[in-house]
Amino acid sequence: MSNSDFYVRFWGTRGSIACAGPETLRYGGNTSCVEIMCGGKRLIFDGGTGLRKLGKDIAMEGPQEIDLFLTHTHLDHIIGLPFFIPFHIPGFTPRVWAGHLLPDRSLHQTLSDMMQAPLFPVPPEVFRANVSFNDFECGESLEPAPGVVLKTAPLNHPNGAVGYRVEFDGKSVCYITDTEHYPDGIDETLIDLVRGADVMIYDATYTDDEYQRFVGFGHSTWQEAHRVADAAAVDKVILFHHDPAHDDDIMDQIAAAAAEARAGTETAREGMLLEL
Repeated sequence: MSNSDFYVRFWGTRGSIACAGPETLRYGGNTSCVEIMCGGKRLIFDGGTGLRKLGKDIAMEGPQEIDLFLTHTHLDHIIGLPFFIPFHIPGFTPRVWAGHLLPDRSLHQTLSDMMQAPLFPVPPEVFRANVSFNDFECGESLEPAPGVVLKTAPLNHPNGAVGYRVEFDGKSVCYITDTEHYPDGIDETLIDLVRGADVMIYDATYTDDEYQRFVGFGHSTWQEAHRVADAAAVDKVILFHHDPAHDDDIMDQIAAAAAEARAGTETAREGMLLEL
């Protein structure tokens, strides 16, 4: 990998609950986890069950700094954190970030609440790496490494969520998951975040027809992904956060319909590598 390489790898593409099994082999059953490499800098987005496999690969590379950004702290996006092997190896320096909790809560408090009896046997203090938990205000711009800019904006999701835009080497990837579109128009805050992006990874849990049964659940549709992309002049759309009720056959139908409706649209599959 050179200092200019910029790629995205999907380790978990499913939403709400893991659903591994023979009917989800092609698109994957692990919940949200996306790795973005900016030259030599690794950024991880969300700590769903897909984080466990990524952690195994990182552990084999040896001690390093790691930045892991959470969209929010619903269980399907953090349940992989206790099983992330680099947290348990001295010499690693993982930094976990969240921008949706202040001022009422902190990230460390929230993860401690999950990792305690009767829900979990050990607290975060069991981690042997130099793990830090960092809160920021949604809307801030961060610079996790020289030449890497991370812009943030709020998403429409119960209890709050953060959308991210990664800019590196003149290109951009937006990670927009767990957001519900508005019935009376496109979210202008979201449009501003993703405007002109090379790639937009978007919460396409439902189809437009299905969505009517799930208003208020905090998720969107592949058709809305296209509407956002068209309004913001986004180049490529990647459908993400697949409904656990959608098996591979249903996902094939969605993928085909979405690609026909907007050229270049792809549907995220576990293990998929996208180079910018």
